Parts: sequence; C-alpha cells; structure tokens
Amino acid sequence: MGSLKVKILFLLLLATKIVFGAITPANTILEKDNINLAFPQDSIRWADYYYNIQRFEDAIRLYGKGLEQKGVNKSKFLKKLALSQAGLGNTEKSIEYIESYLLQEFNTDFLNHEGFDDIRDTYLFKAVLEKYTPNLSFWSFFYLFVAFIGFYTVLMLNFNKKIRLSARLLISGFIFIHSFFIFHIGLVISNYQFEYPHSYLMSTCFSFLYGPLLYLYFKKVVHKHFFKYSDILHLLPTVLFLIYIVPIYALSTSDKLSLMLSRVQNGFNPSDSEQLVTIVLLKLTSLIVYGFFIRKLYLDSSKRNGTEKSNSVWQRNLYHIHFLYILSYAIYGILIGNSISSGFFYHFQLGSMALMVLYIGYSANIQPSVFNGVISYTNRLFPKYEKSGLTTSLSLELRNHLEHLFKDEKIYKENDINLEMVAHKLNTSRHNASQVINEHFKVSFHELVNKYRIEEAKKILTDDQQRNLNIIDIAYEVGYNNKVTFNKAFKKDTQLTPSQFQRLTPQIQA
Repeated sequence: MGSLKVKILFLLLLATKIVFGAITPANTILEKDNINLAFPQDSIRWADYYYNIQRFEDAIRLYGKGLEQKGVNKSKFLKKLALSQAGLGNTEKSIEYIESYLLQEFNTDFLNHEGFDDIRDTYLFKAVLEKYTPNLSFWSFFYLFVAFIGFYTVLMLNFNKKIRLSARLLISGFIFIHSFFIFHIGLVISNYQFEYPHSYLMSTCFSFLYGPLLYLYFKKVVHKHFFKYSDILHLLPTVLFLIYIVPIYALSTSDKLSLMLSRVQNGFNPSDSEQLVTIVLLKLTSLIVYGFFIRKLYLDSSKRNGTEKSNSVWQRNLYHIHFLYILSYAIYGILIGNSISSGFFYHFQLGSMALMVLYIGYSANIQPSVFNGVISYTNRLFPKYEKSGLTTSLSLELRNHLEHLFKDEKIYKENDINLEMVAHKLNTSRHNASQVINEHFKVSFHELVNKYRIEEAKKILTDDQQRNLNIIDIAYEVGYNNKVTFNKAFKKDTQLTPSQFQRLTPQIQA
C-alpha cells in the first residue's frame, strides 16, 4: 500500500513538472542563455511566438542570437529581424537587415510583405524599392525603344543586298554596338539587371570598337579602301580587353548578383566595373584618337568636288553626331574621374548615342543606298528631279552664275523677267535652271525674284530719308509693273506696307 502511494506521488510530481515546464515564462528562457544555445529550435519557436504577438524587442533578441549561430540559414533570421524592426518603426535598422537579406537571398517580393506597411511611405524604404525592384521610367522605356529600333535597323541593313558587303558590315556593326549599349542601359536603369545577372558588363566588351568601326567605314566610302590584314590591328585593343573581361563573364549567376548588390549597397552603380575610371579613360583615349583620323577623312571627302551633295550631307551628319558623343563622353569621363555624380551628362552621352541610332535608322528606311558612299541619294525634297542629268559640278557652276546675275547684274529689275530668260542667260535648259533654284535656294523662281526685289526696295526706302520718292516709283525701279503687286509682296516679306516701312525707317535707324 505504501509502495502504491509513493508511485502515485511520483507520477503527480512528474505531471506537474511537465505541465509547468511547458508554460515556463519567456523571461525565464531569456535568462537561461544556455537553453537557447542548447536547443536553438526552441529559441526559434519562442522568437516566432514573440513576433506573432508583436513583442518585437524580445523577438529581435532571439533572432539576433540565432543569426550568430554557425551553419544556419541566415535568410530566415534576417527577414524576421527586418520585419521586427519595421514593427518597432526603426526604418534604418529594418533596411539594414533588408539589404543583408537581399545579399543572402535576392527576392524582392519580400518587400511587398504587409509587415513593412508602417514604414512603406518613408523616404528610406522608397529608396530601397527604387534601388532593387524592377520599374519602368520614361528614360528606361525610351532607351529600350531606341535599342529595338537599332536592332531592326541592323537587320534591315544586312538584308539590303544593294549596299556593298563591307560598308554594310561596318555600319551595321557600328549601329549594333550603340544599340546593344543602349539596351543594356535600359535594363540597368529599370533594375532588370538583378533579374538577369549575366547582363553584368555585357556591353562593356565593345568599348574600344566605336572609333575603329566608324573610321574603317569612312575609309571605305571616302577612299574606296580595300581591306588588308593590317586592318585587323584596329581590333587589338578589343582583343586585349576581352582577355581581361572574359573571367568576369565566366562568373556564376550568384557571384555576379552578389557583385552587383555589393556595389549598389556601397553607393556605386551596380552595372559598372570596379575598374570603371580606368576603362572610361581608355575608351575616351580610343575615341579621341580615332576621332582625329575620322576628321581627316571627313575633311578630305568634303573637299572633293565629285562628292554627291546628299552623300556629303550624310557623312557630315554622321561625323557631327559622333563628335557630339565624344564631347559628351569626355565631360562624363572627367566627372567620373573626379568622383562627381554625372546625372545630366550620363543621359547626355546616351542621348547622343540614341541620336546616332535614330539618324542611321531613318537613313536606312528613307535612303539606304547612301551607305555605299556613292552618288545614290534619292532626292526626296524635289522628286521631279530624281532622273535629272544635272551633275553636282554643273549644278554648283550654274548656282554661282545665277548669283552673279541677281547680285551683280540685277536682272530681277527687268519687269518681263521669266524662267526662260534666266535659263537662256545661264546657257542651260529651263528644267536645269528650275532645279538649281529649288535645290540651292530652297524657293521657287518667282519667290527668288521677289526676294531680291523687296531687298532692293527696302534699301531704297532706307536711303530715301527725305521721302522724295513715291511708292509707285520705287515699285517700277525694282521691277514691278503695278503698286498693288508691289504692296502685296512687300507686306508678305516685312509684315508692313511700303508706306508704313517708310514712316518707321527713321525710328529703326535711330
């Protein structure tokens, strides 16, 4: 009987210990650090319990100790610590844990957790969203749009068999590296480089090709250059740079992501190399050196009388846009070298690249044969002259003769002047005379005559300070047959009648 009582008492004591042990107050566990260390799963359960009942300070203490353990998955602890700090309203601390978590496990969906609602509208939290989450802005949309136009242009050029193969490959390669760089920037400023880590530095390998490709293209179209093995030397800087950068391209996805995240958390652009300043300076040197060579070729081309005018315009625009890019990139490089934020010039140099893509894309659509560098530019402004036999040299000669007739001989004063008369004096056809006036002066024959007549009339009115001349006399003097036509033409040019101009002349001179 006594033995039975002892057994019953023992069972009661054991049950009491189990029951009361299961509900030991939290501060008892917190005081016994050895329990947490010995049973980390218990600590995690208690930390989760405190988090769920919003005792965030207690949860943070336990999560912090769990974070210190070796061999544990830190992502869970970092997420809970970020949420707990957000629950306490400690935005800065919460963001520190968020960024640490993203380094461990990059998942921006975590930023949508309702636990961040209390700090979601703060400047710091919005900055984190802007740094890491994908977002399309005006600039990112614009750059991606321009890049796709460039890629389309590359395809269109390479499918156009009327353009010589060498010229086609050079100009399409030139526009491709522009478009690829702009596409890369579109990904970067919209934060999609974190979604696709292998995009890291993907356009940097082309840094030393901009100058050589355009130089070789100009050399081809200006001097009809036939390529030699020695031309391969222009690719040497790119080959050497590839030797340096290929090991970076060979990194794993996680390594590239960690590299980009580390850069952005240290205040740098995630898409830039750690050797950014060196690369920028070397690229700028390449652009300047080849820019000098391109300038020599362009000036040589512009001095040639046989160069088709429209082709000359194409080369001039290409040359000027490229030099705009060199200038903007030089300013960008100077700012980067001095650790100065280059926001405006960052977009300025990209804008000049976009302008190049759009201009070449426009030319490829409207006048693709110009890429050959021969007389083939279709006259879109004056289509009726497309089949004209008027050569460039003859056109310039007729223009000079026409200017002499109007400026020196003042044939516009003849009241019966007409296009046939002018063509006769130029010793050419009426058709050629009309083409020269349209193309060189951008006006019709009658508009040209009126222009010279009105300029002469204004000079006479200005010199006649005593107002001794009648308006009708001036009209006859400059070639008009009646006052009405003179008044109408004069007002169209000056917005004033001849009489009003005559009255205002002393005031204008004063």
